[in-house]
Amino acid sequence: MITRDHHAATLSLCESNATLAGRAFRPDVDGPAVIRVDAGRAIDVSATFPTMRDLCETADPASALHQAPAGDDLGSVADLLANADPDKRDPRRPHLIAPIDLQAIKAAGVTFVVSMLERVIEERIRGNADAAASVRGEILDLIGSDIRALKPGSTEAERLKEALIKAGAWSQYLEVGIGKDAEIFTKGQPLSAVGSGADIGVHPASTWNNPEPEVVLVSASTGRIVGATLGNDVNLRDVEGRSALLLGKAKDNNAAAAVGPLLRLFDDAFGLDEVRALELTLTVEGEEGYRLTGRSSMREISRDPADLVSQAVNAHHAYPDGLVLYLGTMFAPVEDRDELGRGFTHKTGDVVSIATPALGALVNRVRPTDQVEGWRTGAGALMRNLAKRGLI
Repeated sequence: MITRDHHAATLSLCESNATLAGRAFRPDVDGPAVIRVDAGRAIDVSATFPTMRDLCETADPASALHQAPAGDDLGSVADLLANADPDKRDPRRPHLIAPIDLQAIKAAGVTFVVSMLERVIEERIRGNADAAASVRGEILDLIGSDIRALKPGSTEAERLKEALIKAGAWSQYLEVGIGKDAEIFTKGQPLSAVGSGADIGVHPASTWNNPEPEVVLVSASTGRIVGATLGNDVNLRDVEGRSALLLGKAKDNNAAAAVGPLLRLFDDAFGLDEVRALELTLTVEGEEGYRLTGRSSMREISRDPADLVSQAVNAHHAYPDGLVLYLGTMFAPVEDRDELGRGFTHKTGDVVSIATPALGALVNRVRPTDQVEGWRTGAGALMRNLAKRGLI
């Protein structure tokens, strides 16, 4: 059960001087509103910025948000978060939704050594969780722990690559983990992300899966990074382990992309240097009393966030509405939940909390992908709604 305590980091952030933007669904207009957070209140600024994309495309989004005339006060962020829970929602009142809209939803994979090794393991055992523990030791013996110090694409990384090929231990995951080119993939379609308080989806056929706590950067169409938020890149380990060509099936499912709770725009107090130092905590609470904790430190990322964004959007990859980029995670749970040697996997009803003081808390509950509220409104419906409201 999601409670107010789960949102404590977000509510504390909303009382700070952080420049925070978000989106709320308004039942009275049957559509979304871009909001500014003022002293814990959600203020509608849709008359100035009909979409979050419009705000992010301005020359200085933080200043533009502060200067936007105040529209309707939609209530406290605390109330909007509480009403985001589909099981307890009052359909007459607004609720918080993902703080992105028309941006492409992309993700960088294999950007931390720990998660890279887990991807190699998945590939070796073809998604069979029973074999994970023994293969993990074998892979570590071959690769070694000093791989953490390697800079992707460096001369030293190339030497290791050649040695692993000769030893028959090379993997496509090592290619993107220590090679010059990052793995950038499509996590979901624009408007498909769910926000904090919503259900996240895990395919019921999957028996080995996990959350992935990540920092998410928001980029304008020019490639300029304008802000950051939190993300859960829900992953089906057994599916991707069978074949990397099943990445879309493992990653892009109903409500499998969570983003939020709010977008913290870059300003004089918060920018890329602060992002590079973020420490994320993760907690999974099961209905049976199970509890798992983990962390992901941006200090241990193997590729700089700015480099990852530049590999995603550039002269060869244009995104007219900008993009959001999950930066990857070092979190890869290996401790057993039920059966010895099978590691962690989700159960329906799990509450997943990803938090850091600078960005708040992204809190979601696990449901099967065919039972979640998920994505119901596409770009066409959004444009028709905004036009009807006289916003475009």
